[in-house]
Amino acid sequence: MTRTGIEAALTDLLLNRDLTVAEAADRHFTPDYRQRTDGEWADRAQFVDHISHLRGVVAGGRFEVHEELRDGDRYADRHTAHLVKTDGSTVSMEVYVFADLAADGRFRRIEETTLLLEGAEADRGMGSAR
Repeated sequence: MTRTGIEAALTDLLLNRDLTVAEAADRHFTPDYRQRTDGEWADRAQFVDHISHLRGVVAGGRFEVHEELRDGDRYADRHTAHLVKTDGSTVSMEVYVFADLAADGRFRRIEETTLLLEGAEADRGMGSAR
């Protein structure tokens, strides 16, 4: 069993153009996956729509994990997403994650809160934009 982590998942979802969004989602997230970002719930289909939207907006970047904790099927982390948008502007968001992992090591549920560190006011909603 290989357990995923947020850095690997986000890199595959947003930056690895050798994978489709569906392939990246299948690699890191269960079919019944759901996510709450800043209080807004999304099912897996809505999450895939969100990632597809972001792939059109994000040209590159990196993910910096500050803390990462695992305890059985529980996962938590604090990371910063440093992104370059297709228009050349940059966005940095600090993200706090609490998650459940499935028996196969993929994410089943994520609840996260985002904090915009750098970027335009319109970028504040990037964590749930579709």
